[in-house]
Amino acid sequence: MTSILGLLLFQAMASYAFPSNLETKEKNQQLVQNYLEKFYKLNSFEELPKRKSANFIGEKIKEMQAFFHLKVTGKPDAKTLKVMKQARCGVPDVARFAVTTGNPKWDKTEITYRIQKYTTHLSKADVDMSIKKAFQVWSNVSPLTFTRVWEGEADIMISFFSGDHNDNSPFYGPDGVLAHAFPPGKLIGGDIHFDEDETWTVNHLNYNLFLVAAHEIGHALGLAHSQDIGALMYPVYSYMDINPFKLPQDDINGIQAIYGPSNSPTHPTGPETPRQCDPMLKFDAIFTLRGEIIFFKDRFLMRKHPSNPEVDIHFISTLWAGLPSGIEAAYENSDRDEVFVFKGNRYWLLKGFDVMPGYPKEIYKTFGFPKTVKRIDAAFYDEITGKTYFFVGQKYWRYNENKQSMDTDFPKQIALGFPGIGKKVDAVFKYQDSVYFFQGTRQYEFDFDKKRVLTLLRSNSWFNC
Repeated sequence: MTSILGLLLFQAMASYAFPSNLETKEKNQQLVQNYLEKFYKLNSFEELPKRKSANFIGEKIKEMQAFFHLKVTGKPDAKTLKVMKQARCGVPDVARFAVTTGNPKWDKTEITYRIQKYTTHLSKADVDMSIKKAFQVWSNVSPLTFTRVWEGEADIMISFFSGDHNDNSPFYGPDGVLAHAFPPGKLIGGDIHFDEDETWTVNHLNYNLFLVAAHEIGHALGLAHSQDIGALMYPVYSYMDINPFKLPQDDINGIQAIYGPSNSPTHPTGPETPRQCDPMLKFDAIFTLRGEIIFFKDRFLMRKHPSNPEVDIHFISTLWAGLPSGIEAAYENSDRDEVFVFKGNRYWLLKGFDVMPGYPKEIYKTFGFPKTVKRIDAAFYDEITGKTYFFVGQKYWRYNENKQSMDTDFPKQIALGFPGIGKKVDAVFKYQDSVYFFQGTRQYEFDFDKKRVLTLLRSNSWFNC
């Protein structure tokens, strides 16, 4: 980087309140410089005239913040630095690799691939299966077919490398750039390289090879990065539930925009990322966690602190890798700092952001439900009485947490115990003196002491929509 660029970077960093430790400042400055050079054309020759601008660094930071839906300040604040430190794909966010021009695509639908060099972290069988499944992700939703070859030159050559591997895009050790791929084209076009210094796995630990491979194949087919946090083509690595894996709709739309629809007689569809201000937003389960409110929706969760207007969205598996998608009920026992999460007739026990070992377990022995109860629709805990309320169909049960037994004379009709709520509950949680019941896009604020509805709200009113 030129001296003037280094000076501008120093000024941008100095204008923000970083920790006083000089070494930390220097590390953050180097982090910002490296990140913007790799992914936002900071050192690009075509942007040389802009470098004399005092706002050049700030504008590059703004580009990055806008891409990741961060608050656009042009300053390397804590959230911006956090994203910059996350493991990710090595393909830039604002420009493709300069191998081909335009919008490259394969001019055929039958594409070959070859695994040229393996990793030492997994067996060859595990690598073969992970790569095969990753290609199937794309063939299932497009007219493309993928055939593996064992020798010679394939359209997509796959290898694991460490450090500099002569493609002008070196790796720099673990937990940074995980892999990169080149867009369709001749020679190196379409090839995929994985960083051998990462710890590759076939589960939720470290970096799942199938997920990273599926992402890089998307690049090898011509897709750029997506700004949709739920998309496979989002640049930052995040583990998502792969049993079974469903390609998000954003990625389906992208690949079909390049190659056309699938040849399948049924139109393939995938999950969509929930939008917090969608007027049709519905929730699967809601619970409190150490002052936060957690909203479950499909494979996602939204974190909301009542004193903070911002909402964070994540995959459920990012915070709790052992939990499945489609959670149906959850509640926090704040007295014990425990959270119980339910799906079907099984439940998991959480302690903060840890899933306790030995779970899931069935709901029958622990809570005393009869075998006729196949799932819990919603639940909340009342810290005043030490009782937990479970909603099943049109009825509710009451569980004594201290005695660890179901109260007698239950179940009862929801309409009788909670007048005005209706016959069925999708989600519920208790906050301060009120209980909030959710039915579809509607939310009822219920006075627990007076047993009456106080107000009717939209389901996403907690998101300042």
